[in-house]
Amino acid sequence: MLRFICLIFFATSLLAQATPSTSAKNRHVIVITIDGMAAYLFDDPKSPVPNLRKLAAQGVVAEGMKVSNPSVTWPNHTTLVTGVSPLKHSVLYNGKMFPDKRGELQRNPELDKTDLVAVPTVYDFLHPKGFRTAAVNWPCTRNAKTLDDDFPDAPDAIHFSTPKLIKDLQDEKILDDSSEKVFLDKSTTKRDDLWTDVACYILRTRQPNYLLFHLLIVDGTQHRYGPQSPEGYEALASADKNIGKLLDTLDKTGLRANTSIFIVADHGFEKVKKQIVSNVILRKAGLLETADKKARVQIISEGGTALVYFLSAKTRREDRKKVMELFKDHEGIEQVIEPKDFAQYSYPSPEKNSQMGELVLCAKPLYGFSSISAGNETIIPTREGGSGSHGYLATNPKMNAVFIAAGRDIQKGKRIDVIDNLDVAPTAAYLLGEKFPCDGKLLEQILIREK
Repeated sequence: MLRFICLIFFATSLLAQATPSTSAKNRHVIVITIDGMAAYLFDDPKSPVPNLRKLAAQGVVAEGMKVSNPSVTWPNHTTLVTGVSPLKHSVLYNGKMFPDKRGELQRNPELDKTDLVAVPTVYDFLHPKGFRTAAVNWPCTRNAKTLDDDFPDAPDAIHFSTPKLIKDLQDEKILDDSSEKVFLDKSTTKRDDLWTDVACYILRTRQPNYLLFHLLIVDGTQHRYGPQSPEGYEALASADKNIGKLLDTLDKTGLRANTSIFIVADHGFEKVKKQIVSNVILRKAGLLETADKKARVQIISEGGTALVYFLSAKTRREDRKKVMELFKDHEGIEQVIEPKDFAQYSYPSPEKNSQMGELVLCAKPLYGFSSISAGNETIIPTREGGSGSHGYLATNPKMNAVFIAAGRDIQKGKRIDVIDNLDVAPTAAYLLGEKFPCDGKLLEQILIREK
């Protein structure tokens, strides 16, 4: 009898661990990223973002949010949901680098979450506990088993979305055709609008405890025209409109009172006037193409930084010396980071992560890197009026991302100093009553604490 009672107690304990309390079930956290929205854009009076400003007045806004190196999309979206830097979560690109038949590295974004992310995410942590999870256009979520509803940021998004979600979206006429071609033929603005409709539908019908939502138009527009351009401001207005639509859905569904909202970004933006064509420099030095057509060295651009890979074990030492000589004092180069200093920038070592280059080239302000290898010019101007880029070291204040928090258990009308994007994950979990183990710390300064 005693053994039977103990078994019942043990089973009840397990059930309690796997099921959130009633109060926790009624809580919701939404993390919205506006891809490429720098902190300075929120303070720019020309930025047409009335919904963001209203939300900030109702909550907390930071001077900025420091991002992880490399300051690009997939690595920082992964940091936001893991609370660790790429040093641990391993995502260094918008995809993963693989050698082709010639041995040169090519980026492949068509990979599952398990192929990319080396550590648990917040949704991995919450889902087994009974919390409902969802993601719309969030990177590195393809085939994620711990998302109840997923419309991933992937080239084949429709095919890898949750089947029941796709069917429901078609039934509701939100998604007019299941083919990838029809979806990809939409402009980025139209896709942002569609992703917003998907997020609003999930809120109305699924009421997830934890929702991740990624808007893209600001990033793409600023790459082409630069930040604080007329087109860039127009893109901000489009993103703000869609956030207003989502907030309106929260009001209409009655979820707003129990929802904590984070408005963040994956990186900021820098204006670019000139591109360093690094692989042409290699080609001219005989390192990119040799007599047997095999590359000895390859440089992959991340925008404001570039990673250097030595592909020939036989000539690695002499190639490394030559690359240092080529780039150390080259126009547009601010510094070259060597492996002994990688940990200082939260880069993994090449020995522990094969995706990591063996050197990092850093561009000066107004310069960026190009990955092209054709032509003869090693420095080329961008389009008239300039363009934009990110990927600069996270110590560059222009890489600081926007951070706004509002809603349930968030203080009102407060401005705080620069925070770290590692801290978003544990704070989101805390707002659902959970302690998520990671390197980030709880953002105590934004929370309403019971006395």
